Amino acid sequence: MLAAAGVAPGETLCVALSGGVDSTVLLHILARLRGRCGFTLAAAHVHHGLSPNADAWLEACRASCDILGVAFHPFRVHVRRDDPAGPEAAARAARHAALARVPCDWLAFGHHQDDQAETLLFRLLRGAGVRGAGAMADVERGTPGRLRPLLGLRRAQIAAWARARGLTWVEDESNADERYARNLLRHRVMPVLEEAFPGTVPVLARAGAQFREADGLLGDLARLDEAACGGATLERAKLLLLSDERVRNLLRWRIRAMGLEAPARARLVEAVRQLRAAPEQALRLPLGAAVCCAYRGRLWLEPEGGRAVHGTTVWHGEAELPWGAGRVVLAGAVGEGLSRAVLDRAREVVLGPRWAGLALRAGVGRPRRSFKNLCQEAGIPAWLRDGLPVLSVDGAAAWIGEFGVAAEFRCAPGEPGVVPIWER
Repeated sequence: MLAAAGVAPGETLCVALSGGVDSTVLLHILARLRGRCGFTLAAAHVHHGLSPNADAWLEACRASCDILGVAFHPFRVHVRRDDPAGPEAAARAARHAALARVPCDWLAFGHHQDDQAETLLFRLLRGAGVRGAGAMADVERGTPGRLRPLLGLRRAQIAAWARARGLTWVEDESNADERYARNLLRHRVMPVLEEAFPGTVPVLARAGAQFREADGLLGDLARLDEAACGGATLERAKLLLLSDERVRNLLRWRIRAMGLEAPARARLVEAVRQLRAAPEQALRLPLGAAVCCAYRGRLWLEPEGGRAVHGTTVWHGEAELPWGAGRVVLAGAVGEGLSRAVLDRAREVVLGPRWAGLALRAGVGRPRRSFKNLCQEAGIPAWLRDGLPVLSVDGAAAWIGEFGVAAEFRCAPGEPGVVPIWER
């Protein structure tokens, strides 16, 4: 499994070591394999402080690592017992945040087939979609990657292996507390299901694998739909030719690709309804952690609260400058855009946000128009205005995204020029 995952000689594997039987067995198995496979082994233990036995568990993990000659990384975290998400979720978040600080190439977890079945059932009961129902993968690539080498084994098999080799481990008393939803499933629901339907655990584990496969195919479909609709900034008309289901799938996939949590299905349903009801109207549709923006035939997603861009960047001749989540490309041209000679003579060329009193003359002989009037005449909604990039030359506006180049900075026919292109 390690070779199939791509674990290379010289890389570091770190076991998430709780001290329970599952992670203890995983630690011992990997300790046996490290010489043959050439990886370096470490272990990390997170002390949550929720149990009176937490100090003893940490020392037991340290002792196991000392015996095996494994580098040990202990972490002490604070978990609020009154966390709105519940103590389970709070402890899990604190644990993952601590493990993310371990210097390693792979994190290895002792999850097994019973954990997989319980996770699938738990998520389905909470209304998970295809992605959530995929439960846990045996290999997740990333920085670091994640491995679950025991995922195909039952809990009883792992415990039997440990007993046969005389291993010792700690028992977390909270695992018997049925006030926690997962423990309730483990101790009361799963035994009933297994009695009524022999093979429940492997069947649920197989279903999780099928859900993960389906989620991968939905991702492939989203990539195809994204390319067909214009790429990063989507063409609204082409997007609305897709079925509602495919539009929602694409938006959900794009939000996850931004590293944000996917919104509830009801929000996506309402967003697609509004897009279809007003196909030409400028819209800003909140989707939880992200916002769906539609304007002038284009549609894009941005983080909630990420519209206004307050920083400035001095231009020194670069081909592009960052702007919010996108960029402004400054492409060379002849007879169009900004006069290159004017830019070369300028003391300072700056890309930044609008300022008080900002105005621009769109054509020779035409009056200067205030930024507000330009936006009103062009129908640019208020929510988009703070995010418009402005290129200033020695303090004067030379170009504004959506409006173009000011007349006094425009390139003459046949003259070298620079064309600013805003890519959201």
